[in-house]
Amino acid sequence: MNRKDHVKMHSYPGMVAVVGVFHEGKVNFMAAGWHAYLSMSPPMYGVAIGRERHTYEMVKQSTQFTINFLPFEEAGFIQYSGTVSGRDVDKNQMYDQPWRMERNGFPLLERAYLAYESQVHQIVPTGDHDWVIGDIEGCHYKEEKFLENGLPNFENLNIPLYLGRSSYMGLDKEVEIREVNAPLSFKKS
Repeated sequence: MNRKDHVKMHSYPGMVAVVGVFHEGKVNFMAAGWHAYLSMSPPMYGVAIGRERHTYEMVKQSTQFTINFLPFEEAGFIQYSGTVSGRDVDKNQMYDQPWRMERNGFPLLERAYLAYESQVHQIVPTGDHDWVIGDIEGCHYKEEKFLENGLPNFENLNIPLYLGRSSYMGLDKEVEIREVNAPLSFKKS
């Protein structure tokens, strides 16, 4: 079928980031499936957030946010934080999710194996979501979760991959890892 009204959103499986924001004495965390590293120099990260979301208003007002990556064991909180509004409930308290405040109001999830502190650089409208682009001002990570070359240490880390429809799979040492060397030149076809 090739009709616009039946578009297949095939971006999964993929990692889910948890956006953290602190504003006027309140903290909120929200799962986001659409996110990406955008630049190395300067380091920038982007995340798509629906304009109707409580997190969106908080990010616009505070002009800063965090991007938190949680291990597979936290898939329940990831799902919960993306389906319940921070307008209605304190998600961290309801789910017993510990967090700490870093310098200048950057809330970080204690169980995150990697987190970025980001200052809003630009907000770009993209249909029903806005792409919130942040300058990365700080990076926090648990050393034991990474190898010396910067790759994940799957002996100590199980990464949740979102499959869609509230389903997750774990990416750990049981998954085959293969280094692939691409050819240096390609033939035109």
